[in-house]
Amino acid sequence: MVLAALTLVGCAEGNKANEDSGTHDIPVSLSMVSEKELALPVKGSGLISSETEANLSFKIGGILDKVYVEEGDRVRKGQLLARLDLTEINAKVVQAQNAQDKAQRDLERVKNLYAEDAATLEQVQDLTTLNEVTAQELRIAQFNRRYAEIRAISNGIVVRKMMNEGELLNPGTPVFFMNDTTADQWKLEMGVSDKDWARLKIGDQAIIEVDAYPDTLFKGEVIRLSQGADPANGSYTIEVSLRPNGKKFATGMFAKALIDPEKKHTYKIVPVEAIVNANGTEGYVFVMQGETKVKKLPVSIAFFDGDQVAISKGLEQVDQVVTAGTGFVNEYVTVKIQL
Repeated sequence: MVLAALTLVGCAEGNKANEDSGTHDIPVSLSMVSEKELALPVKGSGLISSETEANLSFKIGGILDKVYVEEGDRVRKGQLLARLDLTEINAKVVQAQNAQDKAQRDLERVKNLYAEDAATLEQVQDLTTLNEVTAQELRIAQFNRRYAEIRAISNGIVVRKMMNEGELLNPGTPVFFMNDTTADQWKLEMGVSDKDWARLKIGDQAIIEVDAYPDTLFKGEVIRLSQGADPANGSYTIEVSLRPNGKKFATGMFAKALIDPEKKHTYKIVPVEAIVNANGTEGYVFVMQGETKVKKLPVSIAFFDGDQVAISKGLEQVDQVVTAGTGFVNEYVTVKIQL
């Protein structure tokens, strides 16, 4: 009898403890789920460069004989920047000139012989062709000599000098990298994913933050979209124009951009406090299941916008979500809706 009494007392105390800990309704608040047409912003970062930058090189190969400027120098349009050693180049011009002179003499002689019936028409035609070929070879040699020097294509700044005097250059090897200072045109190059690339178009507006000017926001717009992925990382390069608004820019500055695509999608909008266990683009919300229970639903998060969250998937048939009280509820407790 004593044991039975103790058992009944223990059960009674356990039931009371359960009442105290689990039978109280947890107060929650509900918020309506709305719909909005929004554009998921495209975020990225990259380096600033000039729209008018140019890599300057020699058309032909040779020994770099003279370099007349250094990095950071301001140059004028047409200014001589560098020159190849002309020894071999001049020799080729002389060689081509001698070949042309001989072809002309041979042609005149065979024409005279042809007039006296001492040469054939075929000989005249062959030497005429040879004369034309040597004339073109002379023109090529003279053209190459003219481009054995590099001159500034505009007023600008020598940003980088890649070669030094005495080095052997191949045709087209960059020697200088320069910016045009006559036009204050700058761009931001950055890589985006294929999904973001597909949502962008020329003219989409952007807000840009430059690390060198942390308190200033710059405006820009998409001006180019690459038509192929970068084989190194699989991203797609886009270019965003950048208006300096009186600030001083330099090639290589780091910047971040937030691009607002014109193409919009319809998203479900909920308060940020409705999201629980968020991890990247995945999260959960609680919805009412009857009058006193809740159910946990997985959702796909498109993006956060201040104190709201855009949901791309998971709330198709949901009108309300739990907000206040989400940190204390689960599917095993009872709740009470606060009005």
